[in-house]
Amino acid sequence: MRRTPSISRWQNALLPGELRENPDGRRSMRDWIVDVLMYLIAVGVGIFVFADTEDAHGDLASLGDLVAGVVALIALGWRRSRPTAVGVFTTALAVVSAFAAGPALIAGFNVALRGSRRGILAVVGASGVSIVIFPLLYESDDPWLLSVFIGALVTAVVIGWGLFARVSRAQVLDLRERAARLEAEHRLRIEQARDAERRRIAGEMHDVLAHRVSLLSLHAGALEFRPDASPEEIAEAAGVIRTSAHAALEELRQVIGVLRDGAPGSEPEPPQPTLARIPELVDESRAAGMRVRCRIDVPDLEAAPAALGRTAYRVVQEGLTNARKHAPAAAVDVTISGGEALVVEVVSRRPVGVGVAPAPLPGAGSGLIGLGERVALAGGELHHGPDHSGDFVLRAALPWAP
Repeated sequence: MRRTPSISRWQNALLPGELRENPDGRRSMRDWIVDVLMYLIAVGVGIFVFADTEDAHGDLASLGDLVAGVVALIALGWRRSRPTAVGVFTTALAVVSAFAAGPALIAGFNVALRGSRRGILAVVGASGVSIVIFPLLYESDDPWLLSVFIGALVTAVVIGWGLFARVSRAQVLDLRERAARLEAEHRLRIEQARDAERRRIAGEMHDVLAHRVSLLSLHAGALEFRPDASPEEIAEAAGVIRTSAHAALEELRQVIGVLRDGAPGSEPEPPQPTLARIPELVDESRAAGMRVRCRIDVPDLEAAPAALGRTAYRVVQEGLTNARKHAPAAAVDVTISGGEALVVEVVSRRPVGVGVAPAPLPGAGSGLIGLGERVALAGGELHHGPDHSGDFVLRAALPWAP
């Protein structure tokens, strides 16, 4: 089975740890690079904001600001496992610490990327408080309203960027899940096709080989119970046995070839039976010594749909095979009539006043089960069983159009 080619090792290394194939919880090379860049950006933004408000800081305030910034930087180490807590904590520190402004932006981006809706709202609310209060605590050359506007704009860009990255990751995961599901469905369809093909082959083996083997058994039984037969009759029976055995071996070879190669359709299939071949099937059974009467009331046998003719042929074949196997001395009536539906009926008459007959051949009963499935697929109905007089009736009603 062909597998979907996986991405290369270097491409897998450039993906986030959550998006790699077969994630094992370890960080990828990209994760480490992103971590370094995030810390550098956080430090750079913190230094820029502190420099802008340096005149408003005293010596003690500068030391406290630096300590709060370092604490915020350390807290970023847990931003993946606890995004909301880290986001709210660093944003709260950014209310009084300029150095914490950088880590607060990184934490806000991370909450938009990984946090819940409630966490995102909490960080946005805390950022709003920080944006309003911080310019009041540390006055700069810019007007307060401009500082609030710039802070709100930066926060909106960071949160929006995080949400966009979140949607992109979700789409990647969805596409990967969809590809895996399609691959699984493809494998399932392949297995179902193989199973259906094997069931079809099993049905063909039963329909064809059981017919041939029953002919062999019938002629062999005739030779066994007619030791006084003339040489001409013995030669004729031996010829039928040889012909049937040769045909059975050829059909068995074709089926085994399909199973061995595993490529049905690589060779042209033999001609399928049709409605017009039913008289030939009946003549073959008569030549084997069966008493078969056949009446076909269909205007044009060749005009019947191929699937309909094939199903009708299998019904007659199964009826004749069962008659040879289970009631060798019985007379068989085959009736095929056309109307609103094609009705195929095979009646095995209960033998009366016959001599010793060969023992019936064993059967698993799977032939009628498979025939019922075949008739159901054609949209018809199959009934079988003894009637009020004890005759065994096999009757199928098949619609002209499935």
